[in-house]
Amino acid sequence: MNIYYEQDSRQDAVLEVARRMMAAARTAPKARGMDNVVIVLLKKDGIKEVSDKLKQMAHRDGVPDLFLRDAVNILSADAMIVFGTRISAIGLDPCGMCGFSNCAEKNKHPAHPCVFNTGDLGIAMGSAASVAMDSRIDNRIMYTVGQAFLEMGALGEDVKIIYGMPLSISGKNPFMDRNKEELIGRA
Repeated sequence: MNIYYEQDSRQDAVLEVARRMMAAARTAPKARGMDNVVIVLLKKDGIKEVSDKLKQMAHRDGVPDLFLRDAVNILSADAMIVFGTRISAIGLDPCGMCGFSNCAEKNKHPAHPCVFNTGDLGIAMGSAASVAMDSRIDNRIMYTVGQAFLEMGALGEDVKIIYGMPLSISGKNPFMDRNKEELIGRA
């Protein structure tokens, strides 16, 4: 009799769901149909690089709690999806929701995001998270991962806003472990 244990198929299950999550993020609505979202998938080796970067940032910047905690948390991930957006005004007139009078004025400040860039990114991540939820894959959206990715330059210079979403199948969501002292001791 052949027996297949659940734990032997976890990695395949997470990667299958991750691919569907990326598809959901890609097909999520985008303002004026302009797609500035960038999506990548990391496996264990890439996750370890991000964890190392988070640890380095924590020590360098003197912010150990948040960055070290997440550096440890993501090591429990079976995979991680990283979402980013390019900064590009979408040309609505009238608008001004970014704080400038119009897109031409906003474009004089290229690092300042168009509100639709960040809104589209949020909708894309929400669509991806809903796929994870429907598949019962543990996850958490982490800005710290995005900060590490920004410093690493991994998505290119034109991607200015980044978040990470680690994924796991386990008896308890490891990304909800918020006991800073215990986690920092493991970092």
